[in-house]
Amino acid sequence: MADKGPFARPRILMVSSEASPWAKSGGLADVLGALPPALARLGHAVGVVLPRYMGARSAPARRVIDSVIIGLGSRLFDVSVWEMESGGVRMFFVDEPSLYERDGLYGGPTGDFSDNHIRFALLSKAAIEISRRLFRADVFHCHDWQASLVPVYLREWPAIDPQLLGARTVLTIHNLGYQGIFDAPALRDISLPQRLFTPAALEFWGRINLLKGGIVFSDALTTVSRKYAEEIQTAEYGFGLDGLLRSRSGALTGILNGADYSRWDPEFDPLIPARYSAENLAGKAECKRALLAEAGLPEAAQERPLMGIVSRFTSQKGFDLIADAAWQIFEDDVYLVALGNGEPAWEDLFRNLQQAFPGKVSVTFGYNEAMSHRIEAGADMFLMPSRYEPCGLNQIYSLRYGTPPVVRATGGLDDTIDETTGFKFSDYNGTALLEAIRAACRKWEDHAGWRKMMVTGMRRDFSWTASATEYSRLYDALHPAGA
Repeated sequence: MADKGPFARPRILMVSSEASPWAKSGGLADVLGALPPALARLGHAVGVVLPRYMGARSAPARRVIDSVIIGLGSRLFDVSVWEMESGGVRMFFVDEPSLYERDGLYGGPTGDFSDNHIRFALLSKAAIEISRRLFRADVFHCHDWQASLVPVYLREWPAIDPQLLGARTVLTIHNLGYQGIFDAPALRDISLPQRLFTPAALEFWGRINLLKGGIVFSDALTTVSRKYAEEIQTAEYGFGLDGLLRSRSGALTGILNGADYSRWDPEFDPLIPARYSAENLAGKAECKRALLAEAGLPEAAQERPLMGIVSRFTSQKGFDLIADAAWQIFEDDVYLVALGNGEPAWEDLFRNLQQAFPGKVSVTFGYNEAMSHRIEAGADMFLMPSRYEPCGLNQIYSLRYGTPPVVRATGGLDDTIDETTGFKFSDYNGTALLEAIRAACRKWEDHAGWRKMMVTGMRRDFSWTASATEYSRLYDALHPAGA
């Protein structure tokens, strides 16, 4: 491998359980699909390591490592590595069929896979092997608990290869609500010594917490908005790790996620029935008409406010507030189109709403990329009443599609929406949500004012360029040129 030269930008190896389009369950995949190419455009050599799930087996990759034996606990895994290039980024797929060739990314109908700690420990060890053999990393950028063992392994075995001695680590927390918590014996399964079973390392209320390990051992920590970086240091949002995060506050930075406008822009979007822009909004009405027909809602709804939701159905997303205020919301002659799936209790909630308000609520269960675009384009306003929201991307997409968001003022929602582009409420209750929706509906009746809000939002720039530049500065500080 050629020397990177004394003045080159640090070489970045991302480690993640998801990356669009090869593995996706949420916004993490979108980040890993867009941030690495943006960094490459800034002059960084960038690689991405992820599992070769069933959905990734169709990637046009070639096998570059036939066999490397990786030990975890008492087991030996025979791993191969596949590589492809995409957008100036080297993509590395870790192939171990017994762990990754499954229907789900993290679990199935009965819950999470019981060996997820092993599956993602293997990913972390394989990433270190890829750095040794294929892509010498100056900075390992690890995402969420699934990659949090990379900094732990690097600290535990720093002499495995001299070139790893100078490598630095960054951990991005995309959602602190997911931490990778396992029973204590799992420590042996992932080849970590018992001395790490301590509150100063991975122990967490008698179990092990992989995200905690990443927080303790990483050189730098980031999360996906400025407000969320503040919130996770409080008991309300810290999920038991707020004290640790406060102790590492000097290493913690909030960097807002960006939007991939090559995929999310109504002026060029091939997935919507009519194109439109801030300069020519005519196609927006056609998109609404087509969405109403697709959702089975009456034509009369064209002349009333239409709310959109695209989301995972989980307790985080604040849908209990909709249940609390549903009768008042829909007596005001507004309509709702929702797309998503998730926890059974919340899917049942949406089924009940659809039954209680026929002709006003339409729900499609599952994930449909094309329909998510059509909802962004066809809805008048977008609803995100989240209990907490680290960053959120749909409100950013909504701005570009001229669909003012109604959001709770938390995390990235608070950072990205203001009174000129949408509607915010603070108190977590159905009354506060109802008041925000009614304020949006009143504004919608003011056609000139609504159009001004639409255009203002459409002209906001949340592209990845600014976010990638902040990450680049962080990498440069961790690993100065020539280091």
